[in-house]
Amino acid sequence: MRRRILVLVGATVLLVLVAFAVPLATLIRSVAESSAVSAATVQAQVLTPAVAGGDRSVLVPAVQNADGRDASDVSVFLPDGTVLGAPAPRSPVVRLGLLGTSASTEAAGGRELVFAVTGAAGGNAAIRVFVPDAELTRGVTRSWLLLGGLSLVLLAGGLLLADRLARTLVDATTDLSGVSERLAAGDLSARADPGAPAELGVVASALNGLAGRISELLREERENVADLAHRVRTPLTALQLDAEALRDPDESARLSAGVDGVRRAVTGAIEQARRRGGTTRSADAAAVVRERVEFWRVLAEDTDRSVTLHLADGPLPVACAPGDLEACVDALLGNVFAHTPDGTAFDVELSARAGGGARIVVHDDGPGLPPGTDPTSRGVSGGGSTGLGLDIARRTADQGGGALTVLSPAGGGLRVELELGPPAG
Repeated sequence: MRRRILVLVGATVLLVLVAFAVPLATLIRSVAESSAVSAATVQAQVLTPAVAGGDRSVLVPAVQNADGRDASDVSVFLPDGTVLGAPAPRSPVVRLGLLGTSASTEAAGGRELVFAVTGAAGGNAAIRVFVPDAELTRGVTRSWLLLGGLSLVLLAGGLLLADRLARTLVDATTDLSGVSERLAAGDLSARADPGAPAELGVVASALNGLAGRISELLREERENVADLAHRVRTPLTALQLDAEALRDPDESARLSAGVDGVRRAVTGAIEQARRRGGTTRSADAAAVVRERVEFWRVLAEDTDRSVTLHLADGPLPVACAPGDLEACVDALLGNVFAHTPDGTAFDVELSARAGGGARIVVHDDGPGLPPGTDPTSRGVSGGGSTGLGLDIARRTADQGGGALTVLSPAGGGLRVELELGPPAG
């Protein structure tokens, strides 16, 4: 943008200077030529009375004085053929002057002016003044140099002013871009300078208003989530008490674990709402995956499912909050129980990813995906569920600098690969 403004202003100033400088340079040349011709005419007019009188005692000193006055050559052709002053050929213009007609013409090295003098003793005479090119262009070069220097100064001044203006606009635009990037990264405290020039100030004010509105919406969202979570905790507490009151210890432990899982999910939702727009958290993938697989292993035993766990040595830090990673693993394992019949085996593999982070693979021996189904689309499910499980995993992978891949192997079943990047810094 800055370069384009400089080019535009430079081209405009240059065109204006050319439009004025070229005619002015031509005018300077014309004035110089006119001055030289006028001086030659004055010389001829001074000699005319002496030539017409024919008194050589007066004419000869006058011609010598006129010839030596400047660089012009002055010659007087008398009726008897005598030439006084600077030697000069009898050119066609001179012959025309002897016939009584004044004329001028371009000659080699300058301009030849001939003034006819009629009524002289013995016939017509002619005064020839030769003005060399140096006299015709005296002072033109210096004037052109001054004109060129002035044009360069004006051009440089225009470019300097354009550069300052462009820098102001570019700095304001860069500030807007930086504020937009900070807002996109979650820094809702970023604000643009509303004092930016022209329309950029209006855009800055609008961006600040948008940032304020986003902050208000997020605050309202956090309050709504907190209110909802608070309302849910009361019946959860009642369920916890009912579960603990059961006589069957195994059934009581299973129901208590389920209630604890719901409570963790609610707590995770509150934490996620509170840190919305904050910095990225980190979690140990090895510890989280081990803990969640052990949690689901109890239900797997009740449904005759074989669980195989391949767990890499930890810790494996990933760019994901512990609660988000727990919800993600629960979504992957919950899909196995929701969409495969009892007795279907599955295995979970956790390995380190090249460059940092971790890869989680969940593979089951179930029926796989229905044809034409995209399970990662939010709200899309081939098994009658809400369709949010794999969408939660996908969003977790995107926020953690990784990716989610769902495959249907040739041998059947479903293979879900979740990659998470390393924590920032």
